[in-house]
Amino acid sequence: MQEQDTAGTPEKKTGRSVLVTGGNRGIGLAIAQSFLANGDRVAITYRSGNVPAGMLGVKADVTDNAQVDAAFSEVENTHGAVEVLIANAGITRDTLLLRMSETDFTDVVDTNLTGSFRVIKRASRGMLRLRKGRIVLISSVSGLYGAPGQINYSASKAGLVGIARSLTRELGSRGITCNVVAPGFINTDMTAALPAETQQTYLSSIPAGRFADADEVANVVRWVASDEAAYISGAVIPVDGGLGMGH
Repeated sequence: MQEQDTAGTPEKKTGRSVLVTGGNRGIGLAIAQSFLANGDRVAITYRSGNVPAGMLGVKADVTDNAQVDAAFSEVENTHGAVEVLIANAGITRDTLLLRMSETDFTDVVDTNLTGSFRVIKRASRGMLRLRKGRIVLISSVSGLYGAPGQINYSASKAGLVGIARSLTRELGSRGITCNVVAPGFINTDMTAALPAETQQTYLSSIPAGRFADADEVANVVRWVASDEAAYISGAVIPVDGGLGMGH
């Protein structure tokens, strides 16, 4: 376990206990920072890198049940039962179908889809005791729109919709919601490194005519996990500038 906090500031038990998997970089980091700014107690899982200031960091690989259980135990001991779970951890192994190995497929599905199942199952224990909870699954425009070279990734991200809707039918009466947020193209170091011609090709397919900032995804995630969205569950919310037209 690794924890960073502002020097000289005592820890305060305010806000909700929030856990973001894969929360120390990219979209996951933006989501974690958004909840932190909202006054919540934020924990993240990570596999490498640093833990952002003010957050509780727990090293965990979502493909390992023992590590998932240990991570939740650390968070529960420090912040209390997880009230908001953001299943964000994911990987890619992009290649065309005929070059894609079975390991390329199963590794991506195990992390992105089965990994989400593992953390949801573990989080549901505390949520059921509390009789409340918010679960948000981070999918992708490619999960329902499709993308060449991403059969494994698209399959894993599409599967999250089935999880959210089935879970809504199972636990909806217990005050627990489960929704999917599906980002499109986001401004990241990876997109910035793409050749200008490739960036323009992507941009030409987006009605908004621009890539999104990670904060724009984070704002939607924070809102759908709020009390204002208490009657929304099993929904897929695209944040893609109109690329998928709601899928």
